[in-house]
Amino acid sequence: MSSKIVQLETLKKISLDLKKDGKRIIHCHGVFDLLHIGHIKHFSEAKKKGDILIVTLTSDEFVNKGPNRPAFKISHRLESISSLEDVDYVAENKWPTAEKTIQIIKPDIYFKGPDYKENEKDVTGNIKKEISSLKKYGGKIEYSKSITFSSSNLINKYSDLYNEDQKNFLKEISNNFDENDFQESFKKFSDLKILVIGETIIDQYIFCETIGKSGKEPMLVLRELESNNYLGGAAAVANHLSEFSNNISFLTCIGQANTLSDFISNNLNKKIKAKYLKKKDAPTILKKRFIDKVSGNKTLGVYSLNDENLQPPQETVVLNHLKDIKKYDLVIVADYGHGFITKKIANFISKTSPFLSLNAQINSSNSGFHSLNKYSKCDSIIINESELRHEMRSRQGDLKKLMLKLSQNHRANYIVVTRGNKGSLLFNSKKNEFIECPAFASKLVDKVGSGDAMLPILSMSLKSKLKDNISLWFGSLAAAQSVESISNSKCVDKTEMLKTIQHALK
Repeated sequence: MSSKIVQLETLKKISLDLKKDGKRIIHCHGVFDLLHIGHIKHFSEAKKKGDILIVTLTSDEFVNKGPNRPAFKISHRLESISSLEDVDYVAENKWPTAEKTIQIIKPDIYFKGPDYKENEKDVTGNIKKEISSLKKYGGKIEYSKSITFSSSNLINKYSDLYNEDQKNFLKEISNNFDENDFQESFKKFSDLKILVIGETIIDQYIFCETIGKSGKEPMLVLRELESNNYLGGAAAVANHLSEFSNNISFLTCIGQANTLSDFISNNLNKKIKAKYLKKKDAPTILKKRFIDKVSGNKTLGVYSLNDENLQPPQETVVLNHLKDIKKYDLVIVADYGHGFITKKIANFISKTSPFLSLNAQINSSNSGFHSLNKYSKCDSIIINESELRHEMRSRQGDLKKLMLKLSQNHRANYIVVTRGNKGSLLFNSKKNEFIECPAFASKLVDKVGSGDAMLPILSMSLKSKLKDNISLWFGSLAAAQSVESISNSKCVDKTEMLKTIQHALK
């Protein structure tokens, strides 16, 4: 390994010694995913500003440029940068931004590319934080004037980061939209008044070590190591909205017994206005999943719930809460089929919602009983392929014909079918047009919660009348974020989405 590659702790001592010797330190920071002529000229220009050039690189875990990024791991990026004559020291950054690193190195000049000169265009806001760190000790920022190239552009064009379907899809989008269009789209979301309706579910993951077969009985024996709870169901849908909209209301059902109310209130975003109905003779829905710690495989699910429909008095309470439903721009229903949304409630929502987006999920406890038929009219229905086939009682039928039939049954303007690694398909009934979007997830950790992430982002997009392919892509990017973490442990990050969009279209 090159002697130029050092740890941040070592770099702190090196910087202090250099300062004592009167050396002028220049600091460059970035991902530098694919070393190219633009980087070389950037470092050359930086070195001319002082005596010592220090380069720090963003760790793999903090690179937010979309699926499959970085293309090169940190060890390779450190090695390539250290090989350059103009670079004196190179180190891996420990944090998402360079703020703390700047305070460690205390460079005379923090040197950035010309695209950072207009600070307001940095969707992360990190450059402003880094400049603030510089000002604390008198350092200053300067910007390169050299020719620039985009690593993302080169990677998108010449690497296998995206397959052909993904490249063609992105090319079509980039021909008609630019970065400003996408930022304007997100601004539209912030003004929407949104109501989310559905059951709150607690997803409990119990991580275990497999001991083996019981000595006396034909069963698998596990040793529990740790457990974590995650806020799921419609509560997760509401949380995913929290970075995008400033006006979110939430009508949900929890249990009369074992409410887990403290956990729910502590994990629901504080700006969400929630109304809780405590279902009589029922616990808050708790779905336990036993996970083999080594492989990550789920071995067993144990659910605590009461699937009976709400009793008439509580049904009336829900309908009273919904009397002002017309004041919302968008109503999102996540119906998990556990008895909260009765036929009467579903019918009221269908008839009175200004724009209704529905996801009604089939699961092990409601299969054969749960149906979309209680909803007479929807503006959009988001459903996975197996749920659609179950709903239409057609295992082998043509998918597009089934979507058309579902649209007719519910007078739906949009039908969106998710298909896992095959991507998603949208049918626009007004245009009689199908749009296909490939999947963009690069790392599958857990599929649980992907629908909860896609539903709200796609619903906002369709309500805001974004182009169909843009709406579908936004939903796909939200799902791609979700599957890279366990359950609903992370909410959809708006900044990460914008960064992904920026770099995917270069």
